[in-house]
Amino acid sequence: MLVFIMLGASIGDALLSRGMKQVGPVSFDHMGLLLHALMNPWVIAGILVLISFMGSYMTALSWADLTFVQPATAFGNVVTALIGRLWLHEAITPMRWAGIACIVIGVGFVANGPSRTEHLALAELEGVQP
Repeated sequence: MLVFIMLGASIGDALLSRGMKQVGPVSFDHMGLLLHALMNPWVIAGILVLISFMGSYMTALSWADLTFVQPATAFGNVVTALIGRLWLHEAITPMRWAGIACIVIGVGFVANGPSRTEHLALAELEGVQP
């Protein structure tokens, strides 16, 4: 589930980015362009993937702590950067890579702490009500 959440967010955002690059700049002065964007197949695909991501994210949050789910999906920052570089041909500076590395390392520290999710899972395995 967590892998799908991570990939769903990254892929959905990449699809939206590709579609919006085709649509062009949108401003609040020309809201009709947003309606036009909803007709772009890349935007539609991105929205559908992000809806499935949100359903999966909500499901994960129903059985796990936010402080477990969010750090577990943080590697999505790396996936998003790789998709941006390899598929969308975006330039990623060394400073951005360093920032992504800091996020992943920081999340590693956060995720290493105790969580209620682990205790709930253990209680369920033992057949004990939490």
